Amino acid sequence: MDKQQQNNIQIELTDDVAQGIYSNLAVIAHSSSEFVVDFVSLLPGVPKAKVQSRIVLTPEHTKRLMHALIDNIKKYETQFGEIRLPQHGFGNPPIVGPVGMA
Repeated sequence: MDKQQQNNIQIELTDDVAQGIYSNLAVIAHSSSEFVVDFVSLLPGVPKAKVQSRIVLTPEHTKRLMHALIDNIKKYETQFGEIRLPQHGFGNPPIVGPVGMA
């Protein structure tokens, strides 16, 4: 088997996961061994927000994800124009982090 065949990964996307989960806020925490990203859906007029999904990553994978996001944002902006970040307000909650984990 050549190297290309060995690196071929089959990824399955189930119907329920393919629907996705909406999030307009991310809370990031980290320890020496992991990063935890909680994706939250914040609704207007509701004082309590629910974590929709939690992703736990190694520091190395977190950095790979950061580089992949930067690369994809550059490609997006080349095609569609600059993503502008409006002033903070409910419609534009910030990404929160890093929050240290005990």
